[in-house]
Parts: sequence; C-alpha cells; structure tokens
Amino acid sequence: MPKKRSGGGLTGTQQAAKFVGVSVLAGAVLAGIALPAAGALGLAAKGTVQGFDEIPANLKRPPLSQRTTILDSRGGQIATVYSRDRTVVDLKDISPYMQKAIVAIEDSRFYEHGAVDLKGVLRALNRNAQSGGVAQGASTLTQQYVKNVFVEEAGDDPDKVAEATQQTLGRKIQELKYAIQVEEELGKKKILENYLNITFFGQQAYGIEAAAQRYFSKRAKSLTLEESAMLAGIVQSPSRYDPVNDVQEATKRRNVVLTRMAAVGDISEAEAQRAKATPITLKVSKPKNGCITAVDGAGFFCDYVREVFLSDPVFGKNREERSKVWNRGGLTIKTTLDPQAQKSAQESIKDHVYQTDKVATAVTMVQPGTGKIMAMGQSRPYGFGKNETQINYSVNKGMGGSNYGFPTGSTFKPFVAAAALEQGKPPTQMYPSPYEMPYPSSVSTCSGSPWRNQGDTVENENESEVGPYALKDAMAKSVNTYFVQMIGEIGMCPVVEMTDKLNVVMGNDEKLPEKPSSLTLGSDGISPLNMAAAYAAFANRGTYCTPTAIESIRTADGKSLKVPKSECAKAMSERTADTINSLLRGVIDSGTGQEAGLSSRDNAGKTGTTDARKNAWFVGYTPNLSGAVWVGDPSQDVQMEYITIGGRYHDKVFGGKVPGPIWKDAMTGALDGREAPDFVRVTIPDAPKDGKGKGKPSGDDKPGDGDGGDDGKPGDDDPWGGITIPPDLIGGNHRGGQGNGGGWR
Repeated sequence: MPKKRSGGGLTGTQQAAKFVGVSVLAGAVLAGIALPAAGALGLAAKGTVQGFDEIPANLKRPPLSQRTTILDSRGGQIATVYSRDRTVVDLKDISPYMQKAIVAIEDSRFYEHGAVDLKGVLRALNRNAQSGGVAQGASTLTQQYVKNVFVEEAGDDPDKVAEATQQTLGRKIQELKYAIQVEEELGKKKILENYLNITFFGQQAYGIEAAAQRYFSKRAKSLTLEESAMLAGIVQSPSRYDPVNDVQEATKRRNVVLTRMAAVGDISEAEAQRAKATPITLKVSKPKNGCITAVDGAGFFCDYVREVFLSDPVFGKNREERSKVWNRGGLTIKTTLDPQAQKSAQESIKDHVYQTDKVATAVTMVQPGTGKIMAMGQSRPYGFGKNETQINYSVNKGMGGSNYGFPTGSTFKPFVAAAALEQGKPPTQMYPSPYEMPYPSSVSTCSGSPWRNQGDTVENENESEVGPYALKDAMAKSVNTYFVQMIGEIGMCPVVEMTDKLNVVMGNDEKLPEKPSSLTLGSDGISPLNMAAAYAAFANRGTYCTPTAIESIRTADGKSLKVPKSECAKAMSERTADTINSLLRGVIDSGTGQEAGLSSRDNAGKTGTTDARKNAWFVGYTPNLSGAVWVGDPSQDVQMEYITIGGRYHDKVFGGKVPGPIWKDAMTGALDGREAPDFVRVTIPDAPKDGKGKGKPSGDDKPGDGDGGDDGKPGDDDPWGGITIPPDLIGGNHRGGQGNGGGWR
C-alpha cells in the first residue's frame, strides 16, 4: 500500500510518480509499443478507467457555446443573449502576439512534441520531487484543450463540471487518448485556434475575442504585446490574476509571461523590458447579456422569442433538448418585430403612462394575414428594480405573462356579434335593451345542459341607455343588456365556437368558461396579444392567423434552422368580417372610441372598461395592422377613479379615454408612410329616430363616448326588415344576485 499523508492522499512525489506512469504509457502508445495488461500499471484501480484500449476512440467536440444575436425584421440588433460570452474567430483573426504568448507560458514546446511532452513530464517530475509537492504540471496545450472540451460539454451542471475536472488517473488517461486523436485529426494550428476560442479568461469572457472586448474593448486581432501577455497570464487562474480586481497581481503575472516569451525567442529582451515598463491600461466593456439590454423597450419581446424557442417542438423534441440548443447559442435570430412600430409603441406608452404610475399599460401589434408580431411593449420596463418587472403583460402565463391575463370588458362584444351574424342574425337585429335586467333564466351551452341564472342582473353604464337598440347603435354605445339578450337568444355555443376559431383563451391557456358574463362582457382575463391577433382576423376578412415572432434562424456555421410558421384558417365568412368592420368603424366614428380614431386611414375598434374600473382597453385595427392596448393594475388592486395617469388627472377612466389615445398615437407612428387600404364596406341601415331610444343622446357625460346619433351613413327603404324582438328577453328593473358583469364598457 502506498504511504499516505496524515491528511489523506499521496505525497507530492508519489503523485508525480503516478503521473509519470501515465505519461510513459502515452508515450509508449505513440511509439506503437505493445504493452502488457493494463492492470500491471494499476489502470484498473478505483477511480480509473478499466483499460486504455477500452476508451472510445472519438472525442465528441460539441459546438462551442456562443452569444446569440436577436434582430428585428430589418436586421437591426435587438439584443444579444448567451450562457457563455464567446465569439469564435479564426486563427488569422487573433493577434500573433497572443498566439505566441499563450504557447510560451502554457506549452513552449507545443510545436515540437506530440500529444504528450515526455521532456516536460520529466522536467515536472524533477521539479516536483525537489519541492516535495506538485509545483509544476506537465499537461500539453492539446491535453488542456481536451479538458476544456469536457468542461464545455458539462455546461452549467455542477456535478458534470466536477466530473470533467477531477484529478484522477482514469481522467488523465482518458485525456491522453483523446489528445492523441486530436493531434492526428486537427494539427497544431487548428488545436491552437480551438484552444484560444474555448478557454476561460475571467470576467464572464470565454475565448480570446470576448476577452479582448471585455478588457480592452477591441478585436482579438488588434491586441498588442503587453495586452496579449496579460491575457495569456490570466488563463492559469482567472480569479487570482483578474486585472479588474487586482492590477498588481495581473502585472506580475503579465511580466512572467513576457520573460518567458523572451526566453523562448518570441520577442527580444528589449521588447520584453519595454512591455514590462508599460502600465496595464484597461478599457473595460461591461457584459451586455440578455433581454434586459434590448433596445426600444423590446426586452419583453426578446424574452417572448426565447419562450417560443424553448416551447416549440420544431426546435427539439423536449424542453431539455431545446434548452441545450439555446444555451449553446451562436444563433442569429431574425424576428418579426418592426422597428418603426416598436419605437412608436414605446413613445406612445411614455407619453401617456409613466413608469411610476399606480397602473401600467401594455401595447401589442399584430399584422393581419401573417400573424407577425410587429410591436410589444409596456410602461414598466424589463428589469429587477423598482417599478420594473420580468412579467410580460402582453402574453399568456406559459410564455412569461401574468397568471390569468386581464378582464377585457366590452372588447369581447364583437365576438358575440360575429357569432350571431354567422348564425344568420341580421346586422339590423334589435333587442329591447333596458337599462337594467336579470340575465336570462337559462342559456343553452355546448354541453346541452343549459346555464341557469341564480339571480344575477346586468345593467348599462348609464340610466339613459334604454332601448330598443339595433346592433349598430348597441355596438357604438357598448350597450351591455343588448348583448346579454343576444347571447340569450343564440346560446353560448356559437360564441364558444367563434372564440375557439380565434384562439381566444384565458391568460392561463384554459378555455373560457361557459357563462354569460364571460362570453358577453369579458369578465375573464385574456392577454393583449390574444386580443390583437383575434381582431386581426376581422381586418383579414375572417381568416385568423396564429401569432408568430421568428422569421429565420441561422446557426454559427451558416445553416438555416426550421422555424414555426403562422397557421391561418377561416374563422368566419368574409361577409361577417366585413360587417363587423363596418360596425366597429361606428365605434370610432360616433361611439365610445372617438378619441382613438385615425384621421388618415380606414380604421375600426372597440373600447372596454371593466367592473370597478380596474381594467381599460382599446383594441383596434386597420386593414394592415391590429393593436391591443390594456391599462390597469397588474395585481387588480387599483380602481381607476380620481387618478392621475401619465400626468393627466381622470375622474373616471374609460377605454376610450386612456387606452384609446395610446392606441391612436402608437398606430399613427407605426403606419406612417405605409399604404392605407380600405375595408370592404357593408351598408348597415340606421334605425329610425322614433323617440323610443334610437337616435337620441345617451346622456353620458363622458367625453369621447359620442351621442349615438345618426352618423350619416346611407340606409335603405326597409331598415326594419327581418328584425324580431323576442318577448321573453324584455327585462324589468328587478335586481338580484351580485350583479355580475355590470358596468362593462
């Protein structure tokens, strides 16, 4: 049994002797000498491999992890993300001084020996024997490269990293065999290039290009002699010789490298002395990693791109596999984000809602017909500080959003109208629409088991809002009782089918519950991206396209990866979509959304304000861009009454008053200089002004809600044709239950 120290383990001399045995073995293999059984040298001992010949012959060299660059649709950089900050470069793009410095200090006989330097081993043995410890190692540059490959493959797994760096005889033998393979396959120049690209230089910098940028803010090919010597010195101990934290230690180590370079003839003694006399002068560039560095407030979109990558099967069969590809990096991801639209959205947000306000806003824009996400921003920036957040208010929980999305209020009503039109209801359909009424006693559902009212009531925003109303005026004024009566007649299943086709789900990705308050008055949470994409189907004449964020991905070696494509399908007839567009033009022309209207192009939209004014929305679109704006407290604790938002005081917040102007300014800038196509118009006759609720002012004192009067559109000779008023839908003023859904606007 070998003699052990009192603290355990072999003495320094014994360790060196053991290492010599391994090195001699490697030398013998290189010489082609047949050896007796491996057991004769103790290779089957605990902690070693079973035998040299049993080690796999091929070293798997995984692609080096590098930074990934995320670009907008025009090629501008949004952000860089990486697990390891590294940019791989060719040897010709690395300063000759750097090449000589690293060889001189790490393996000065690199070009003279094979995978194993037997002279170096003997020299190390002699030095270690004299010191009584392990004062000098004998690993060649090739062996160090192999070890770094093991570490790279281990990634961030601490157990795998420990295994890759363990100092056992078995691990050394494994490194030796792979070093032999690498020497035969790559050659010295390529090994040096790979080593300089893989090794760690401290300060989060992997590889010489990242190190040159981090410490000196320059390219690796521009490094001077003294800079190269400093970086070469760091490799042995990146923390000890870190020039940022200890310039004296870094200077001492740099001078050791310079001395060595002169000793091996890479530089003259005079050059070494001049370099030693030069103080270390750093020009440190801070790491710019992650979505927090994104431009124009695109941090949340950047994070959404990452979530898409990690969740979509097109990038790997499971999340673990996709995570490996993402962490390896080296990707160039071109996204759908339009820089003009993104900048306009952020400028509008900053103008209307401050970061320090009690409430926040989120703005999302989607291109009809393609599903491309054109803009995504919010008033609380991406970050970890006060009034900052990592929660993306625009998307569902599974993609980094809030737990349940946000109640949408009356922005849900166009889905009900579309479902009714698809069921054959005319756009002139009228209902009594009293100010207040109980929900219908029962409403049919998809399951066949009807929903039954437990005494709940619904009321309009103002007592002056009393019908009868036709669909056109009901939509413009956002009359709650009208749409409750409509769903009472058609049932909930047509609405469920419509929202399924439009992929309208709650923020937790679950289907909307079958209850009138959810399917008429938007009482459940939905994300702005969900709403913008659904409204884009109206703009696209009834065809819904799933949102998409990635246009193309190119790997570090120039290969293109397959990316998820938008899937488009018909959600409603063109006639239905065209009719909805005409109805929602009325909201902007003379209804609750007048302050959101665009003067330079055809546009349509809908306002929404929820119970207790905890959420306010405007969702609108042109034929070529759809946008959703939400304003509220993400925690749903703030009632937006007697409140200052963006420096403006509001007695009461409505969808047309705060979200509407945000939408208007954001869309105006996003569409500036773009074509201005028109909707296909559908003539919807005005209801007659008979003094029974039609054509008279609403009595609402809210600016921008309109007076509900004639908007001057042409009618026909029989505007009441096909109109029916189901007698059982006429409600009284009885109030019961909790009034679920009252006051949605």
